[in-house]
Amino acid sequence: MQTKLNRWTILWASTLINLCVGAVYAFSIFALPLSEKFNASMGDIMMAFTINAAISPVPMILGGKLVDKGGAKKAIFIGGTMFGLGFLLSGLATAPWMLYITYGLIAGIGQGIVYASTIGNNAKLFPDKRGLAAGIVTAGYGGGTVIISPIANALISSSGVNMAMVTLGIAFLIIILGCGFLVKPAPAGYIPEGWIPPVTSSAKSSVNLNWKEMIKTPLFYVIASMFLIGALSGMMVTSNASVIGQTMFGLTPAVAALYVSLYSLSNCLGRVFWGAVSDKIGRFKCLMMIYLVISVMMFIIAQSSTVTGFVIAIVGIGLCFGGTMGIFPSIVGEKFGMKYYGVNYGVVFIGYSGAAFFGPRIASSVAAANDGNFTNAFYIALVISLVGLLLTFVYNAMDKKNKQNSTSKQMSMEAAE
Repeated sequence: MQTKLNRWTILWASTLINLCVGAVYAFSIFALPLSEKFNASMGDIMMAFTINAAISPVPMILGGKLVDKGGAKKAIFIGGTMFGLGFLLSGLATAPWMLYITYGLIAGIGQGIVYASTIGNNAKLFPDKRGLAAGIVTAGYGGGTVIISPIANALISSSGVNMAMVTLGIAFLIIILGCGFLVKPAPAGYIPEGWIPPVTSSAKSSVNLNWKEMIKTPLFYVIASMFLIGALSGMMVTSNASVIGQTMFGLTPAVAALYVSLYSLSNCLGRVFWGAVSDKIGRFKCLMMIYLVISVMMFIIAQSSTVTGFVIAIVGIGLCFGGTMGIFPSIVGEKFGMKYYGVNYGVVFIGYSGAAFFGPRIASSVAAANDGNFTNAFYIALVISLVGLLLTFVYNAMDKKNKQNSTSKQMSMEAAE
């Protein structure tokens, strides 16, 4: 008998949880006050964020393992506790190395476990609207910076950076654990009431690869590469948007911060928009459009000398970066099955981690070699995006071949019977 669930309540609770853990991307708000507090360089302070981003695939795999065993609620409680405590303890740190442990490791591991559990569980709850659901739940993660940044600024101004982090850590604990009580794990093979699954061949419907089987398929490497390329341009701009606005377009720090918020908002909206669009027109066509738009936006920002061009480009890039984060959860489930989805998505997420590691470094290194000018970095991103566009055709061809092989195999089995 099919278990009745209010899956939309679970989705919105998961989105609010992700809004909290998405606060990790507001670290730049804390970085300068912390560097002054510890009398440390910005590089020393930002190392906490680098550690946090670098370890993300490991806790995602751990969280995904719990989800695959029906432990989504447990994963949220474990990860949420670690994340809230990590943030709180960061406010009690007295040296940069303490931040590496509290913000980098404790909060980073907690964040990854929570993120994997919310995405994995909702992907299983929404087989009929997988793109839209993934878009909404990841939009919470992307929206964390938009909402938390002004709150963090106000807290730092009124009570100092240490107390601000302690206060937010306590708030995150309360919100994540409170919303965690609303989360119920998706039953195995969940089918929403009133939804009739599309008719597929039994060969196709039986595809459920574990991570060891998945990494033996050529399609895995194409998908991971597309994920890396789709996220790369977004990470290049995310880490440097304020600097680009100030150095190349003459914006004041305050105005540049406003446009950074606009970029974050477009990133958030892009997850929902492209996720819903991909449900309608298919992932392949959606990815093609995303890589094309990224290429055009990179050309615009490289060629433009006006603020208008800058704004158009960062909004377009933000929408597409968000779209990348909203589409790939669905692709992983559709191509490798839902039985081992949690772990599989954590492994594919290595592509995103590669973008998080290389994107900011490519942009800053190119700018440093050109007197602070990012133009050549934009052209590099443009070329990489065109490579992503070519990979979508490779992906489509491989997917069609896999479907044909599955159909042929099924026909042979039926003929033998």
